[in-house]
Amino acid sequence: MDDRYAPPGQLTAAQTRQALSISAGALRNLVYRGHLARAGGTERHPTYSARDVAAIAANRQERALA
Repeated sequence: MDDRYAPPGQLTAAQTRQALSISAGALRNLVYRGHLARAGGTERHPTYSARDVAAIAANRQERALA
């Protein structure tokens, strides 16, 4: 699977990092701590649910405004 493409409703790791404005290490920590689960892809090129990423982004924005 090419890292640039993901099925509809899913984001690649690069797209997820860009949407959340985080580094690769921070993305690994989100997965490791159970805040974000892989939705597909391969071990080397995982994809993540766009809905889950949007929820994390909204939560971060809400916490920043508080």
